[in-house]
Amino acid sequence: MEISKVWNHFKTISHHKLLVMKGCFQVGLYKQGLLHDLSKYGPTEFWVGCRYYQGDKSPNNAEREERGYSSAWLHHKGRNRHHLEYWIDYGLGKEKGMAGMKMPLEYVVEMFVDRMSAAKNYQKGAYTDRSPLEYYEKGKDYCILHEDTRALLERLLHMLAEQGEEATLRYIRGKLLKQGGYGRG
Repeated sequence: MEISKVWNHFKTISHHKLLVMKGCFQVGLYKQGLLHDLSKYGPTEFWVGCRYYQGDKSPNNAEREERGYSSAWLHHKGRNRHHLEYWIDYGLGKEKGMAGMKMPLEYVVEMFVDRMSAAKNYQKGAYTDRSPLEYYEKGKDYCILHEDTRALLERLLHMLAEQGEEATLRYIRGKLLKQGGYGRG
């Protein structure tokens, strides 16, 4: 394996982790900021990431294209509660089959910060506060999300696009997390 791919993958995941940590700290989620994506440094995810490293998008997609699935992603999503896929389970009542469970508020916020940070990490200078919303909108029809989780994530992404990062993070810390629920205001 090329040492440059190992080093560049390490730098990419570490930069992403630092961006998420900064965002989580800004809203008061210190533990989540520290623990975010630690599984990426373990051998199951790290070496696959090095092998399929590209620099401008997730190596999981390249692994998926070659193998038909991503072993790193299957490992990652099952260990990191800020991913919507972690919360997919069999529904009860009217929600038969696979359904999105309502995510705890702090994980929805971490998911939002993760999406914002991933866009910054991969888009670099081309990033705008609209980038995370635009990326989400391309694939939202394929996301299995609880309706309340979807509404909150979309509200935060729209707020970021329309009011900017500083205002959105201030709202999350000062209002959303203080009220302790999904709320609407």
